[in-house]
Amino acid sequence: MLVRVMAIALALSAPIFASQTVFNAPTVNNSFAPLGNLDVLAESSFTTFAHPAFPNYSVRIKKSDFCDGTVAEARHLFFYFFESRNDPDTDDVVFWTNGGPGCSSAVGLFMELGPCRVNNATKGTEYHPESWNSNANVFFIDQPIGVGFSYADYGEYVTAQSTTEEAAQDIAAFVAIFFVHFSKFQGRGFHMAGESYGGRYIPAFAAAVYDQNAYLIEAGIPPINLTSIMIGNGMTDVPTMMTAWYNIQCSSASVAPVQTIQRVFRAYSCLSLTGFQDMRSHETKESCEDVFDVINCASAMDFCIESLRDPYVTMGLNTYDLTTRCDGVELCYSIMDTVVTFLNRKDIQSTLGVDPARAAYSSCSPEVMADFGRLSYDLMHGSTEYVAGLLERGVRALVYAGSYDFVCNWLGNDAWTRALEWSGRQAFAGTPLREWTTKDGAKAGKTRSAGGLTFATIYGAGHMAPYDKPKESLEMAQRWIAGKEL
Repeated sequence: MLVRVMAIALALSAPIFASQTVFNAPTVNNSFAPLGNLDVLAESSFTTFAHPAFPNYSVRIKKSDFCDGTVAEARHLFFYFFESRNDPDTDDVVFWTNGGPGCSSAVGLFMELGPCRVNNATKGTEYHPESWNSNANVFFIDQPIGVGFSYADYGEYVTAQSTTEEAAQDIAAFVAIFFVHFSKFQGRGFHMAGESYGGRYIPAFAAAVYDQNAYLIEAGIPPINLTSIMIGNGMTDVPTMMTAWYNIQCSSASVAPVQTIQRVFRAYSCLSLTGFQDMRSHETKESCEDVFDVINCASAMDFCIESLRDPYVTMGLNTYDLTTRCDGVELCYSIMDTVVTFLNRKDIQSTLGVDPARAAYSSCSPEVMADFGRLSYDLMHGSTEYVAGLLERGVRALVYAGSYDFVCNWLGNDAWTRALEWSGRQAFAGTPLREWTTKDGAKAGKTRSAGGLTFATIYGAGHMAPYDKPKESLEMAQRWIAGKEL
């Protein structure tokens, strides 16, 4: 089933060489003439625009009635944009990225919170009633370069972007160019959301957007109304999360079947690691955060992975859902394979405007993951300080977690939010968790909130909460965007 939703896709161009050409692209008009409204876009060709304040960037855009959006090229960051089903002329704007690092946001679009989902049976798409564009205009982005439909003409993504901070500069520039050209969205609340490694990405991306506002004002450009960040099952503080791997397996916070496995297989391991996990947590914080020592930091992290995560994986359990076993397909979910198959169809790629010469689509890039890992050690640098800085500047932060996740579990996210050093720390940490319910009165999870920071769990959800619990996740997002308490 295809849904006729107005969707656009954009590609950010930051030329690697002065002589680089754009795949089948029209000439960029560098004089500033805002397009104003999405209705001016053509469906049969791409429109390319820029702004003199960002001479190294341009954006190509094309309109489509296809639910899944369209795609474009340059140094070839791909975006999907869906207008709100409710009121696109007044509703806020949400930016979404998946994590990895190196995983495509098409996973979030077609599996979790987009206006249509792929169907395992039909291999096509079907209407998704709990899409986050029910009351918001939503972006989905494949980033950094080398992820999904994003690529570099000459393969330079390794040297172009191998840290979150480098990727943040492209994101900030794109956001500025989009809002300045489509003036109907200027001044709207802008919410930057992400999942998993998005817990590292989103705080840094939002900080770059916030800092860029001073430059925009100086250049006579309206600033971005950065309103909040939303982090779902995020890897924001690595040392804290790795300690939580022990807690989610070896404490009463776990769930079946892990508790049963503890009694039968894991009892000795949990007992033997009791002292070591505290020691390694201290070592990880000391060498990865307090004073960055790449050798000792890597050693401490490797120990945590080998002793706390790998045995869990070896038992065939799903690291994204404590209640299920991994079915052996990509990332333990067969629907991931369906997304890949769908986006590799020639007719779909033609509709999306994909360069026919590029490589096949994959949901995650092991090369990008390796570059962000052992090349730059980006994973070892947390983003908690960005969160604190944003809170102090009036940008709200929602940190939510499905209660059944292992790899970025609720215990770790609860712990780092309570330990976050900001002016509201005492009030937040001193607020007990309370139950939150849906509008029909059903228990949905637990939450605490103080100042601009909110933490929430979603009962029965794993790593990808909008996939497992779409109704509860949408209601949470809608309340948050509207500035209401859970």
